[in-house]
Amino acid sequence: MPSSGPDARQVEAQATAKVTAAKKEQAVGIDYALVDLNKAVLSYVADTTTSSLLGGFGGGRGGAPSLPLGVGDVVQVAVFESQAGGLFIPNDAGSRPGNFVSLPQQTIDRDGTISVPYAGRVRAAGRPVEEVQREVEDLLANRAIEPQVMITKISSRSAQVAVLGDVKSPSKVELTEAGERVLDVISEAGGLSSPGVETYVTLQRRGRSATIQYDHLVATPAENIYVAPGDTLLIDRERRTYLAFGASGLNGRFDFEESDLTLGEALGKAGGLLDARANPAQVLLYRVVKKDFLAKLGVDTSKFGGVSVPVIFRANMRDPSALFAAQKFPMQDKDILYVSNADSVEVLKFLNLLNSVTTTAAGVPSDAVSARDAVRELTH
Repeated sequence: MPSSGPDARQVEAQATAKVTAAKKEQAVGIDYALVDLNKAVLSYVADTTTSSLLGGFGGGRGGAPSLPLGVGDVVQVAVFESQAGGLFIPNDAGSRPGNFVSLPQQTIDRDGTISVPYAGRVRAAGRPVEEVQREVEDLLANRAIEPQVMITKISSRSAQVAVLGDVKSPSKVELTEAGERVLDVISEAGGLSSPGVETYVTLQRRGRSATIQYDHLVATPAENIYVAPGDTLLIDRERRTYLAFGASGLNGRFDFEESDLTLGEALGKAGGLLDARANPAQVLLYRVVKKDFLAKLGVDTSKFGGVSVPVIFRANMRDPSALFAAQKFPMQDKDILYVSNADSVEVLKFLNLLNSVTTTAAGVPSDAVSARDAVRELTH
């Protein structure tokens, strides 16, 4: 018989080793919950946001985080004296604009120190500017005339946030004492280069990370937390797709594109239901949800392991009001939409099979007679 490749028996017979389940265990074995789509379900399914920056790191309330001096910062030290003739100010200081001297700019070295004449090496890294100024003043008190010290931060290389991914200008953003939040540093990097509805923001800080959808970040001010020195922001576009199988007009993978989709819109995008095949009462949507979602519906989740549960949502499109529910039910990334065949389609398949068998059986005698007559003509 014609064939496009090996059949299942040949594949199994020629295998060197087989890892198969016993007949009792041939099912996939994934426990799932079946949820009929109704008004009660709609009140819980709309909240699909599960990630949070505020919950992972805090920092949304209160003042901006402090920015102490750090290794790599460039600073300039200025020393003021109350009168001329001191350690730094010469006697002819009367012609000067002020009784101070500015030392050359310097970078806080790997040891975290700066050098001040007559004060020596002073530890600066990890300390506020005011604290370092007071220490230098104390070290100069016995040499200079009532010294006052001012340390100016020229550039803060230790207080930077890296912004990478789908932004227009990936770069390191320097933080200021005013305090920058997540959206501030994204703006400093030129803003998004991808649609916000398909963009996710991941904040990495000291070995921890949290991810949030960009549109939810914009719509929820509490999630727009302060960033801290050394943070990394990854801006990533993830195309949202869903799969459609069964008795829909089109089968395959479909993009959400740049908008949110409802179940009704997803069905329309997939060509709707085939009038000659589909069972409108069995439109199934496969999704993995958190346990607390089922708990809100009064489902006993103790039978399921882990924190997530596979769920099949079933919509009965024979019910006229189900079309309203389908238009309110939000689709999520990686959903699977399956439209079942009507029972009558399976019956027709069986009848067609019987018809083909009986037709072949009836034609065997006539085919044999025709073959015999052809052979006789060739031999005579």
